[in-house]
Formats: sequence, C-alpha cells, structure tokens
Amino acid sequence: MRVDGLVREFDRRRVLDGVRLDIRAGEFVALLGRSGCGKSTLLRVLAGLDREIEGEVLVPRRRAVAFQAPRLMPWKRVWRNVVLGLPGRPERAVAERALTEVGLDHRADAWPKTLSGGEAQRASLARALVRDPDLLLLDEPFGALDALTRITAQRLVAEVWRERGCAVLLVTHDVEEALLLADRVLVMADGRIAHETAVELPRPRDVGDPRWTALRAQLLGRLGVAEADGGAESGMDSGRDGGAGARRTPDGRGADR
Repeated sequence: MRVDGLVREFDRRRVLDGVRLDIRAGEFVALLGRSGCGKSTLLRVLAGLDREIEGEVLVPRRRAVAFQAPRLMPWKRVWRNVVLGLPGRPERAVAERALTEVGLDHRADAWPKTLSGGEAQRASLARALVRDPDLLLLDEPFGALDALTRITAQRLVAEVWRERGCAVLLVTHDVEEALLLADRVLVMADGRIAHETAVELPRPRDVGDPRWTALRAQLLGRLGVAEADGGAESGMDSGRDGGAGARRTPDGRGADR
C-alpha cells in the first residue's frame, strides 16, 4: 500500500495534509493520535469510503475494514451478516469457515441482538476476513470492549494476522495495544504522520522488557502525555484494560498488581 501527498478537506479545513505512508505486504502497522488528528479519515480513504481527495492512494483491490461498532444487520442471522455484500449468492459454508477462524461458528444461526460485545466484534472481523483481504483495516475495533474481552480480541487479531499473512493497519488510542501488536507504530498529528517507531522486539512481547517500557514512554511523550508513578496522565489512553490497577502479562492475560 502506498499513499503520497494525500489531502482531504472538510469545509476548507484540511484534515489530511499531504499524508505519506507505505505499508509492506504482511506488515502490521498501528496508527496512534489524539482525537481529531485524521486517523479515521485516513482509514476511510484507504477503505474506499471517501473519494473526495487529492494525492496518490494505491491500495490492494482485496481489502476489508472492521470498525469499532460491529454494524451487524439485526434482521439477518450471524452467518448472513458475514457474507453480506459478497458478490453472487455465497453459500453458508463460506461464512462458517470465517466464523470458525474467529471461534464463533457455534453462533452462526444466532440473531445479532443475542451476541455479547466480544461476539459481535468477532462476527464483524469474520465479515472482513471472508473477503480474503491483502490489507485489513481496523478502526479501533476493541474500543468498546471490556478489559478481559479486549485482551482476548487482541490475541485473536494477532493469531489471524500470523496465519493469514495479510497487511494490517490498526487505528487505536491505546499505546500498549499498539506496542503489543504492531511491527511499526506511527503517530499522527495535524493531519500528517509526525513520528514513526519500529517495534523490533520478539513476540510475544514482554511488557517488563526495559526496551518495551522505553518505547512506551517515547510514544506517550510524542502524544504529549506525561507519566507519573508509572501511570499515564491526561486524556490519552495508554491501555484501557483496568488503568493503573492492571497490567498485561507476556501471554496477553491480565494480572492485578
């Protein structure tokens, strides 16, 4: 994927200001930034949902997006939601394969209103995966989940990425989430990519590794967040899984301090 000189304006206000971005095949990239910096606008452009732009945008034909809100049609059963929008009349087996991949095959016949938040998000992910994307776009897909469900969802996305080998762009407010999942973390500010950090740490990531801690502090600093007593201050989220009273262990599970 390549973006060069991307500009998007709303009522003469420049939201994307000459964005330049490259993502290699199979790379996992996380995009951080404060609210209003242009993250979601950029993702919508990449998804092909916003075409009123200037500049060069080259993306794979096979791409899919999962949003923070699952956006399931309440009048369609889960499996029909998964294949919604696919050309032709895809068979149920197509949906079931994607649902099995996200651990939700046993809920194929359920109505969306009966799903938990985590199950609904997995159904949304299955709807993206059924398109066999070369580029998977994730717009804060874990933001509305509770702490434990969020950790499970993060691990699921990591597993799917390893097995599929597709490129992933994850938009998030969570610094720790970005460092746990991504090969490279970008910070967006004022409509541009303002900072880039390679996360050259072995997987699974160890949050006790001094290198991980240093990267976290560096990114928080870039986001204008001060740290005190080991916790982040200000409105920027450095990990919503329990705040200062919880941490992530190397295998992805939560643990009390």
